[in-house]
Amino acid sequence: MDVYEALYTTRMMRRLRPDPIPLDTQARILDAAVRAPNGGNTQRWHFVAVDDPKLKGEFAQLFRQARALEYEKFSSGTGPMAVAAPGVDAAAHAENMRRIKGSGNYLADHFEEIPLLLFVFAIDDLGGANIYPAIWSALLAARAEGVGGVMTMVLRNCEDKVNELLGVPVEQGWKMSAMLAMGYPRGRWGVAANRLPVQEVSSRNHWDAPFGVEVPQPLWPPQDGPETVLTAVG
Repeated sequence: MDVYEALYTTRMMRRLRPDPIPLDTQARILDAAVRAPNGGNTQRWHFVAVDDPKLKGEFAQLFRQARALEYEKFSSGTGPMAVAAPGVDAAAHAENMRRIKGSGNYLADHFEEIPLLLFVFAIDDLGGANIYPAIWSALLAARAEGVGGVMTMVLRNCEDKVNELLGVPVEQGWKMSAMLAMGYPRGRWGVAANRLPVQEVSSRNHWDAPFGVEVPQPLWPPQDGPETVLTAVG
């Protein structure tokens, strides 16, 4: 798969089929993840793959409880992403959050059916600088294998219980960074829509200065016919 196809079409997939992911596929995904850059090549990461039905059932209950708390905060306007970002239309933001809540509801309702939960742990992570490249590499590698996934932090709201269920040696400094729910998607891959163009979210040398070029449409896939014209501004 072309690297740009993977970058442009890797979406967060929450509607997943229950079909198991073969172990050799899982191995390729994690082998790609551990090739990610990390500070000093210290490799302070650990991945716990969970596919045991009983254990997944326990995490399903935790996930639904933790998600209910998250949504309660969101509804009160205090949770993450409760308010639109500066410059973003509030009604459009609310509609986007409504759609995401719907797909999140599906994930919660069908949590036991998710074929693979991948818990990601790190030590002294410097705000995610060492672990998030590995997480994104895992999701890109999964895309190349036809496997979808979504990264969620919801279970960090009940981190102690997660640590207990997984036997995490927290005394060594391990902390959960995220959990990836992974499986073959029910939906289709595609270029993310409704993204603000490059020139509206980028600048050069100063916050209020123009980036220097306008990107009128996604630059992948390559267009049939005349190439996309980038307009220089400044």
